[in-house]
Amino acid sequence: MMKRLPKNVYRVVINAPIEKVWKELTKQDGLCSHFFNARLDTPGLQVDAPVRMRSKDGKYTSVVGEVLEWDPPYTYSHSFKFTNLDDPYCKVTYKLKEVEGGTEFTLINENVPAGTKTADYMDQGGTFITETLKAVVETGRPTFKQRLLLSVIGMTAFMTPKVCLSENWPFDKKGDYNDADFQPSEQED
Repeated sequence: MMKRLPKNVYRVVINAPIEKVWKELTKQDGLCSHFFNARLDTPGLQVDAPVRMRSKDGKYTSVVGEVLEWDPPYTYSHSFKFTNLDDPYCKVTYKLKEVEGGTEFTLINENVPAGTKTADYMDQGGTFITETLKAVVETGRPTFKQRLLLSVIGMTAFMTPKVCLSENWPFDKKGDYNDADFQPSEQED
């Protein structure tokens, strides 16, 4: 059985109502800066629905998974796999809670395979996602530093491997994240 990392939790308070944060987090009608300028693509956000993070033009898919929990506007959870890596699936959960001063946004990465590129990418991505979501919701756009990173990502898109072509990741392609390696984390938030 592959060793899994402990739960990683990223948390930030966003100065906005919960509905505004939820709307940006689950946006399907444009690019999501907080998801590295990917577009959330799904036939419908509900439990068991496939989710794909695709490029602006839809040609490439960077992340695949299926919705595991859907409780608007409080919890959205899905399995998660980078399409360019052979690593097993892990789990990502987004939790929103109304607090004084706005909305507490919590990103939880669970069952990430230890010692993998997925683990490295998830660790770097957690901070970017939480901070960029905060900036976009509060100001309408990412910070200068975030925009700079997003433009570099855009300029290197031509280097995307062929395995990431969206034709290789249709909605009916089911993930294998229910295997023996994918056990619920026993840690609490």
